[in-house]
Amino acid sequence: MKLIVQIPCLNEEENLAQVLAGIPKQIAGITTIETQIIDDGSTDRTVEIANQMGATHILRNTTNRGLAHSFQVGIEHALRMGADIIVNTDGDHQYDSASIADLVKPIVDRQADIVLGDRQPAQNKTFSPLKRLLQKVGSAVVSNLAQVDISDAVSGFRAYSREAAMSINVMTRFSYTTETLIHAGQQGFHITSVVINTNPTNRPSRLFRSMWSFIGKQAATMLRSYVMYRPLNAFMSIGGVMILIGVLPVLRFLFFYVTGNGDGNIQSLVLGGVFLLAGYITIILALLSDTIATNRRLLEQILRRIRDIEMATSDENPKPIEAPIAKTESGQP
Repeated sequence: MKLIVQIPCLNEEENLAQVLAGIPKQIAGITTIETQIIDDGSTDRTVEIANQMGATHILRNTTNRGLAHSFQVGIEHALRMGADIIVNTDGDHQYDSASIADLVKPIVDRQADIVLGDRQPAQNKTFSPLKRLLQKVGSAVVSNLAQVDISDAVSGFRAYSREAAMSINVMTRFSYTTETLIHAGQQGFHITSVVINTNPTNRPSRLFRSMWSFIGKQAATMLRSYVMYRPLNAFMSIGGVMILIGVLPVLRFLFFYVTGNGDGNIQSLVLGGVFLLAGYITIILALLSDTIATNRRLLEQILRRIRDIEMATSDENPKPIEAPIAKTESGQP
């Protein structure tokens, strides 16, 4: 069984050596362990250090394309290289590389398709009280959308089986963490968590400028995912609320009309009519969105079959297929 540990990097010359050095050389149930660096337009010595440390694969984006893009490029390349399990970790050394053995064990034992590294944010002393609260709320929302029990939804330390990785489609440019979980949960993959060790980080995240920026982007991702995977529930709920609001002023108008005061309350009829019409249109939109969602699921099945064909072709011809947006280099053996 082949494991590829991928590390998306942006100017990680200070931490990358520690991350690579900590990756286990042997893991029970794994016959081959390879490392893969996805350099997202670094301007420091990240690539040089990756070569010095003997990284097996080095992929280089010609410009900074973002974490989500780098993650997707890495997943596709690892699949072409024949990975049975793909572990994603960060280049800032936040996650203890020694925990990779614990991370892959449920997949090796065929007990899970995706395994998350749980930093236990509720007990993590390096997190501020606000961050602990936001992590709890965010993970609860993602758990509901993905229909799984997740306590650390934004953890970037995670392992994917080949089957799960083949189904990954990242739409957002911000981050892959919550979107891929919701997508996998909706597809019925078994997702579990294992407690991991973490290291203190000495620099702020490069993924977002501020906590509120992070919250806004994650909220947008969750909302987009909810509308994408549960459009009928989303738009039916909105339409139902609009109709309920519209019924109340109409009933008010009818009451006064029956009692002989209807002429003076025509504004209630107009207001109620507007909300009723808006609710009706929203319900029609819900039905159309549900039809589009069905077509999207069919397209995902087609995309999965196309990937199966591509991977079969790669097995026959093991030479890496380079994407136009990334340059692939070979690390030292």
